[in-house]
Amino acid sequence: MKFTELDKTLRVYETAHDLCVLPGLNMVARLDGRNFTRLTKETLDLEAPFDSGFRDAMVATVQHLMNCGFRVIYGYTQSDEVSLLLHPEEQTFARKLRKLNSVLAAEASAKLSLILGSMAVFDCRISQLPTVDLVVDYFRWRQEDAHRNALNAHCYWMLRKSGDSASMATQKLEGLSVGDKNELLFQLGPINFNDLPHWQKRGVGCAWQSYPTAGINPMSGEVSHGTRTKISVEVNLPMKEDYREFVLNLMTC
Repeated sequence: MKFTELDKTLRVYETAHDLCVLPGLNMVARLDGRNFTRLTKETLDLEAPFDSGFRDAMVATVQHLMNCGFRVIYGYTQSDEVSLLLHPEEQTFARKLRKLNSVLAAEASAKLSLILGSMAVFDCRISQLPTVDLVVDYFRWRQEDAHRNALNAHCYWMLRKSGDSASMATQKLEGLSVGDKNELLFQLGPINFNDLPHWQKRGVGCAWQSYPTAGINPMSGEVSHGTRTKISVEVNLPMKEDYREFVLNLMTC
């Protein structure tokens, strides 16, 4: 069988189940670390429960994803995950889900592995959101998750450092309310959860920012003015309704 015939016969099996995101739907990609518990607790020597060096590595990965060929409006990271809001008119790979998922996961995995000097692997899934409100709610959801995880992590490691085993610490936290966990931190620390760095509780955001530039024409000596864009990193993100407005403004600029 000739190559052209083989290609025609077999290509269909590779592409038969291609699904494309419909025009008009907003796309948010979420990338999660695979086996990052082992990576962060066993392979790497990281400070628990939060490590600023690992945070910076995740932020650098977000910045890479915003510069690797996709039109990304906003990037957000907390813990071992990344969320990317793609431009509503993004047409890369004809909006094919298998291509978007595989390439974004590969880019993130390669970048973070290079930064850490150890293999780091992400998976990826695309949320297809029909309204702006759902996009905003998506990012509020991930930030609320960051807040919940931060409280649990600080409580868990405070118990571990006080002598509890992993199972004992986990058992003690089961069924505790938010107020109980805050009280636990204050008694063992003492730590006031509200005083902890915002990036631990709210995550870190990355967005494009325009700034003015000026240059001199070497031939005429005239000064020319223009604008360029760079990625601004926000480690003090607002919360709740203020965060809603923050994300909404990025979408409507």
